[in-house]
Amino acid sequence: MTAIELSGVTKRFGELTAVDDLDLAVEEGDVFGFLGPNGAGKSTTINVLLDFVRPTSGSVRVLGHDAQRDGVAVRERTGVLPEGFDVYDRLTGRQHVEFAVESKEVDDDPDAILERVGLIGDGDRKAGGYSKGMRQRLALGMALVGDPDLLILDEPSSGLDPTGAKEMREIVREEAADGTTVFFSSHVLGQVEAVCDRVGILRDGRLVAEDSIDGLREAVGGDETLIVTVDAATAEDLEGVRAIDGVASAETDGEGTVRVSCDSGVKTDVIGALEAAGVTVRDFTTQEASLEDLFIAYTEGEVAE
Repeated sequence: MTAIELSGVTKRFGELTAVDDLDLAVEEGDVFGFLGPNGAGKSTTINVLLDFVRPTSGSVRVLGHDAQRDGVAVRERTGVLPEGFDVYDRLTGRQHVEFAVESKEVDDDPDAILERVGLIGDGDRKAGGYSKGMRQRLALGMALVGDPDLLILDEPSSGLDPTGAKEMREIVREEAADGTTVFFSSHVLGQVEAVCDRVGILRDGRLVAEDSIDGLREAVGGDETLIVTVDAATAEDLEGVRAIDGVASAETDGEGTVRVSCDSGVKTDVIGALEAAGVTVRDFTTQEASLEDLFIAYTEGEVAE
């Protein structure tokens, strides 16, 4: 089943077009990374999914429901960790979770939720004294109440230390393994790359890319960075490397490292050209384009839609 389906969705605020003719489909059980620079329209899209904002035109279906006509039914089956979530200072962590349990009319054990997000020892503390990371853990716990079919996580690793971020990723994987669809919006691209099956990149309200990370790499051009450890190499030693069809660039630090951006099929030719120039090759590794590299390529317009 398609868990999220947007067809021709446009949202205007006066003369500003925040979302422009957006088509998007996320399948049930997927972990979908939703990326874009500030002002790209990500928050507006999330608000449209939750029927907090009505689109100017287009249709939105979430979990088989029309998001406008059946907004309450959608929200009952959806857990949300909103960006900028804040706590009620005078309530304890446990009381926050109890409130979420009562609101969703479920029988979840608040202590089990607190334990899952690493707050079991702090459940009786007033949340006003929580650190930013603890508040983020609490928000994630509240989103998990009721075993939702859809999790919408907006900047979920904000304020988390590396341990907390790792635990958050583990929870996302566990939820996906149980069939939950996860819609994951974040500026922390390493987190997205670690957990997401597919990625959509928004620019100026339009979806400019949607694919697996490997698919995005291929669309960008498929270049890899070949990092070669050598005894020493000069710029002149690289002339033969640069002449190879499929090599985009070749650089040396003048000492023991040569970096070559090239198609994956010419790596052997690169090594051969270095050796032919009298360079002693000690080792080499391949580095693929990171999600950050791909994000920049798409959001700065280096890749056509």
